[in-house]
Amino acid sequence: MALLRTILLRLLTTAITLIGVAVIVFVVIRVVPGNPIAMMLPPGATEADIDRLKALYGFDKSIPAQFVIWVQGVMQGNFGTSISSRQPVLGLVLGRLPATLELSLMALVMAVIGGGLAALTGTRLRGGRVEGAIDVANGMALSVPDFLWGLVLILLFGVLWPVFHISGRISPALDLPFATNFYLIESILRLRFDLLADLLAHMLLPALALAIPLAAIIAQLLKQSLKETMHLDYVTLARTRGYSESAVIWREALPNALLPTLTLVGVQFTFLIGGTVIIERLFSYEGLGNMAIDAVINRDLPLIQGIVILFAVIFTGVNLVVDLAYAALNPRLRHG
Repeated sequence: MALLRTILLRLLTTAITLIGVAVIVFVVIRVVPGNPIAMMLPPGATEADIDRLKALYGFDKSIPAQFVIWVQGVMQGNFGTSISSRQPVLGLVLGRLPATLELSLMALVMAVIGGGLAALTGTRLRGGRVEGAIDVANGMALSVPDFLWGLVLILLFGVLWPVFHISGRISPALDLPFATNFYLIESILRLRFDLLADLLAHMLLPALALAIPLAAIIAQLLKQSLKETMHLDYVTLARTRGYSESAVIWREALPNALLPTLTLVGVQFTFLIGGTVIIERLFSYEGLGNMAIDAVINRDLPLIQGIVILFAVIFTGVNLVVDLAYAALNPRLRHG
């Protein structure tokens, strides 16, 4: 019953959060100075042309009336029409979403592997120079934001030593037999390793730029959790049974130190997705973040709303899954 109450409460909180985000975004982007209709028309357009376009996009009505119309459309799966591209917003957003998800998941995997190995190595070789070097590297990784890591990687591996692609998602000269926009997954399922290699060559640098700060956070927290766990009684008992130090860490300390780290990874994953906005722009990566910047520049209000709502759904969804997983894995919460 305690777990069921937690689920219902989190679902209610998620719904309220999404409604609040929708209201705030809808109002804010309409009170910001700038006329999106004026950007659509040539310099010689008349007032009648402007009024006709305002009526077409519903900008001739009050903000509350516009919001009601928009909500009614959303309930029917209609998020409006993009002002800049004249295409349905939902199709545009869902078309770019797979690229951002694949990039974010690749960055998450890299961060978990890198941060986990750093934490385990620092714990195994604690008290020596290796642990000190890992702590220094973590500090450097945390002090530099992801977009600066992106610039450094572009300079190193795109200019000085050009071994990786620094622009785009895939080489346009390749044959692209994709049925969906999940290129990475499809290339694996179709056994097209040439496409897979090209995709990874394009994704490696932006994913690494996103992964470095997150890997440092994971390494710092997991190493601290392991350090606290290594002094507990069951770890001492394992040592008395003759287990090696590596076996003690892997079999006894790590499973019990993972829970707070897993919670952190889930929460940080939402921030990682948000960080793709600047990284995708730096690398001209054809994802949702790059589209968001174009939408802001063009004052494409329907597209901005669709992108923000989708980001909000992803954020709240990931947080919901993390909360429920933590409640299911933690016996104290599971049994009330």
